[in-house]
Amino acid sequence: MKRTVFAYPYIVWMLIFILAPMLLIVWYAFTKNGAFTLTNLGAALRDPIYMQVLARSVWIAFEATVICLLLGYPIAWMLSTMKKSTAAILYVLFVVPMWMNFLLRTYAWQALLDSAGILNSILAFFGLPPQNLLYTEEAIMLGTVYNFLPFMVLPIYSVLVKLDKSLVEAAYDLGANGVTTFFKVILPQSIPGVISGITMVFIPAITAFAISRLLGGSKFMLYGDLIENQFITLGRDAWPVGSALSFILLVLVLISMAVMRRAEREAGEEGGMLW
Repeated sequence: MKRTVFAYPYIVWMLIFILAPMLLIVWYAFTKNGAFTLTNLGAALRDPIYMQVLARSVWIAFEATVICLLLGYPIAWMLSTMKKSTAAILYVLFVVPMWMNFLLRTYAWQALLDSAGILNSILAFFGLPPQNLLYTEEAIMLGTVYNFLPFMVLPIYSVLVKLDKSLVEAAYDLGANGVTTFFKVILPQSIPGVISGITMVFIPAITAFAISRLLGGSKFMLYGDLIENQFITLGRDAWPVGSALSFILLVLVLISMAVMRRAEREAGEEGGMLW
């Protein structure tokens, strides 16, 4: 028996739960009463509110990705330089929260940032005035970074831990300082992990909707909220426009993945070109 037979259940699962829903979205996006039309897509693209929400979602996802990269790279580097036993413990601490339900982690931040939450209680203990932390754009950003930071740390760490330390030692022996060694030796070899981390953070962040609802309230609608509103709140008549909005997001995600894949391939080809 060929080993490929073990992949059949997964292929069937993909066809039913991934390909079929995507084809259904495309069908609703480009049909009206069973006939092909571009009306739904045109309505989605021409509406300034829809495009404003999309731009806001892309910008927040971009900001969250940059913050995760600025925080995640130093964390991954510190983990890679620690003793294996210590790094393993800290690695598990990063992974364990990911086992918890995504909504539960977000609800936890809602409890922390609430006007009567823990953070304001600490401020009150020191005689400081309470802060309006919940239902702000900063709260959305905080929740997004918290939920997706491990997806930035782990790919970079997996690359840095395999880094050839002899190249770093050679750079120091040739007179390079710490900054030069980082930009000429360490960073080029870690680019594949960085690109993987960016992909794993940016794409889920642009499609997330629970974070904006729980931590942003009704003040900040993101693209995921907009799509859900079309399908859940407005009913079946809004499904074509909701499918068109989903199709636009699908195209953006595919473009992002293609760009990241090409960048990762080029980084892999140039991995040995350090100087």
